[in-house]
Amino acid sequence: MKFLDLNAQYESIRAQIDGAVARVIRESSFILGADLQKLEAEIANYCGVHFAVGLNSGTDALAAALRALQIGPGDEVITTPFSFFATAEVIALVGAKPVFVDIEPTTYNLDSKKIEAAITKKTRALLPVHLYGQPADMDQILQVAQKYKLEVIEDAAQALGAKLHEKHVGSLGKIGCFSFFPSKNLGAYGDGGMLVTDDEAVVSYVRKWRVHGSTEKYHHEFLGVSSRLDNLQAAILLAKFPHLDTWNAKRREVAQRYTTLLSGAPKLITPTVLANSEHTFHQYTVRIEGNKRNEVKERLAAAGVPTMVYYPSPLHAQPALKHLGYANSDFPEAIRASEQVLSLPIYPEIKLPDQEKVATLLREILS
Repeated sequence: MKFLDLNAQYESIRAQIDGAVARVIRESSFILGADLQKLEAEIANYCGVHFAVGLNSGTDALAAALRALQIGPGDEVITTPFSFFATAEVIALVGAKPVFVDIEPTTYNLDSKKIEAAITKKTRALLPVHLYGQPADMDQILQVAQKYKLEVIEDAAQALGAKLHEKHVGSLGKIGCFSFFPSKNLGAYGDGGMLVTDDEAVVSYVRKWRVHGSTEKYHHEFLGVSSRLDNLQAAILLAKFPHLDTWNAKRREVAQRYTTLLSGAPKLITPTVLANSEHTFHQYTVRIEGNKRNEVKERLAAAGVPTMVYYPSPLHAQPALKHLGYANSDFPEAIRASEQVLSLPIYPEIKLPDQEKVATLLREILS
């Protein structure tokens, strides 16, 4: 059994993928080509925004968002301590200070009720994460942002296709940021990312930033980077994109089967879905109550069931961010989650017998 079987997806659309790759190679159009322009237009339309900019990673999409809003030294950005490191890393890299607020214990997303207490005169933006494909509580987050005149950047790296009140995540705040890392629901065959927004000034800046701050060759208006989603990856993503909603729907079916199969299992909490939202289940993450998570993980592995822990350490405890001076007691829910969460194998093509094996073994171990 695999935790994620990318080859199964490839085999289902092999002809489209192979054809797209061969065409780009024949055309020798590798950088900022027509496929990228088409992908940008399709993602923007899908998300319900005016603009999209392809970048070389979801991390760079976040960095570009912060820079486009001129967030830097002396500024603070409020975010979650329970996410992939890049969420806080980019804040620090632009010279601003990541300010962490604890998570909500059932969705694992930023606890919107605790944001106001963390706001200071230096706060410039809120950076919620739609963790595991679950939309954050954007209703409350946007209310707080409006009250204090703060920008909202959505880290939707794991959540392309997720919805809140029928609106796609990424379109709810000022800027949305996506990742096309191979394991994502819409994954490239290498690194890739995208920024979406309705703000023309943001787009103008990011399009220059991704090519060394230039609009014409050898003329540079400011210091930028090399961060382009290459045309080969764009062509692959275009071949996959028509299948995204179907794949996400299948992930929801897989998640519901897991929830049914695991119903009533002792010391186990299955995922909660936020009201009026549509989860993409990038991960199906359960919670093992108590302190037995690592033992459960090891026993499942011994029986041939791979699992993952997203994430084993909150961001405030990472060595690179120790200087912020936070203590574990500042984020009890994030600490508890890091000790208890366990992600089970999930992908659209997973077979029912494999799910039944996972659930049966998990029940036996917990009993």
